[in-house]
Amino acid sequence: MTLADILASLMPARDVVNDGPLLFGSAVLPNGLALHIVGATQGAPIGVDEALRLSGHVLDLARQEPGVILFLVDTSSQRMSRRDELLGLNEYLAHLAKSLLLAHARGHRTIGLLYGGSAAGAFIATALACDTLVALPGARPEVMDLPSMARVTKLPIEVLQDKAKSTPVFAPGLDNLAQMGAIAATWDPDRPLMEQLLQVLATPAGADDRGALGEARHGRLKAAALAGQVVQALVAAG
Repeated sequence: MTLADILASLMPARDVVNDGPLLFGSAVLPNGLALHIVGATQGAPIGVDEALRLSGHVLDLARQEPGVILFLVDTSSQRMSRRDELLGLNEYLAHLAKSLLLAHARGHRTIGLLYGGSAAGAFIATALACDTLVALPGARPEVMDLPSMARVTKLPIEVLQDKAKSTPVFAPGLDNLAQMGAIAATWDPDRPLMEQLLQVLATPAGADDRGALGEARHGRLKAAALAGQVVQALVAAG
């Protein structure tokens, strides 16, 4: 689906403004809640300027009455330029992620809709920072591609390619991210997207259940148990 198709299927009556590859808009859901649209689109990378613009908008929304923030994601990765790195791009991306977490803590539902590509820090600071992440068929997520993983781990890429056949942690792509629990659901493009959004909203956002979802889908068998042990240890330590 194109971005225009997605917007039309989500909300025929809407107010959307394009700011280059960034998207900002609003609408009213059938249940009366405010729907705030935020987007990183056109497959463009996210640099310090885009991260600052997006986080500023999310912080403005966080100050408003609780509603729904829908973050549309189609990026390449973070912008790997000398300027962005010298300005501390990692801090700007962390600021964007924390802005979404703050909005969630203040009562907003934050839902990421991945419809194109996204990778690395840009993926973590947008789609994965939302309390619920859904995707459309054809989305191309990857936290780290195998050549980059080989450089970081110092393992031959052939070893990683072999592991990726049986372990989704080592493999990029929509199916693998869904199996790990990172993507809650893949929406059906032949059904109205608004209908599917309302289905997501019908389930209140509670504690982060991605570890448990990954365990149930046999994508991450240890994450939920280990996280639980950490929480228990912290509680016991006071």
